[in-house]
Amino acid sequence: MNWLIYLYPMYSMLMNCSKGLLLLFLVGCATTPSAVYEGLPISQVQPETSPEVSLPETMAFSEREYPSFDIPIVVNQEVDNFIRYFQKQHRKHFVRWLSRSSRYIPVMKEILSEHGLPTDLVYLAMIESGFNHQAQSWAHAVGPWQFIRGTAKRYGLKTNWWIDERRDPIKSTVAAAQYLRDLYDMFDSWFLAAAGYNAGENKIKRAIQRHKTQDFWEMTRYRYLKRETKQYIPKLIATVLIAKNPEKYGFIDVEYKDPWAFDLVVVNRPVDLRKAASALDVSFEDLKYLNPELQRWCTPPDVEEYTLRIPEGKKETFLTHYDAIVPKEKTIFHVHKITSGDTLYRIARKYGTNIDPIMELNKIKSARLLRPGNYLIIPVAAQRLRET
Repeated sequence: MNWLIYLYPMYSMLMNCSKGLLLLFLVGCATTPSAVYEGLPISQVQPETSPEVSLPETMAFSEREYPSFDIPIVVNQEVDNFIRYFQKQHRKHFVRWLSRSSRYIPVMKEILSEHGLPTDLVYLAMIESGFNHQAQSWAHAVGPWQFIRGTAKRYGLKTNWWIDERRDPIKSTVAAAQYLRDLYDMFDSWFLAAAGYNAGENKIKRAIQRHKTQDFWEMTRYRYLKRETKQYIPKLIATVLIAKNPEKYGFIDVEYKDPWAFDLVVVNRPVDLRKAASALDVSFEDLKYLNPELQRWCTPPDVEEYTLRIPEGKKETFLTHYDAIVPKEKTIFHVHKITSGDTLYRIARKYGTNIDPIMELNKIKSARLLRPGNYLIIPVAAQRLRET
């Protein structure tokens, strides 16, 4: 299949010429999705218009570099505006994005390839979150691929008190790959699939019906799509162009992170991450960073087994200290609703535990601060819970 790269002359050139120039080059295929800056939704982005790219540079670029892309590349004024925005106003953010990209791109590309998708789609995670698994947008989209709860549930990502799999770089990439495949099957266009990722598939379906076209660029001429969605494809293309050749665009000061590396261990009881970190001689933060889906201080207590990531080379140490890390008796964390007359002593006695772990887990500084109607998390031995 051939793709088209449209090279539009800059506005200033059109003003100085008696007629416009349109250059078309044949190339490969395509893909894309939705954008949230670190704390700044794309709808608020105002890239500076800057018609400075010369036509000879653009032509040289297309002939030499386009075979390296596996998504459609369109070079026009909108794309150029975002390139210059990333080079100037948003440069510090983009450097951080590039720095983190080397940590996750290898594993994410592998997943995309396994699902038969163009691997350049990995840069969707870059414009979505800057490869930040803690990213959360104003619309409550979470993780590197910015899933909202509804879409996350549809594609098998669990979100509860203990875990949020939207934050996991591997699990969320699998879900994103499945979603993108469904969108492409729906629209038979990577640009529309990307727009659907941003605006929702129903919005794009209605745009197709309303404007009688399946050409993304044609749709942008009308008011129906939000500016965020209209800018989404140019932003993605600009990101791909820079990220795959950063030196050309002036990003020579990037300190790339090492690729994500870890060992896996399977545990059959809840593991206190602080105890595990101490036994492995690593920081709690380092262990938590490898397991970003974990919302609390330990692995989920309500599963038969849990696969935990630990620093590479630490598996033997973990197994050696397994008995010290993993309690012999399974602990269940019970949710207790405080009622009138409850005291920490009475609650602890009811569940066969001590006051100290209750205060620590619930960050209670004073026993007098209990309020009826609030909830406490109580660590309870499984056998004891069955007796209550």
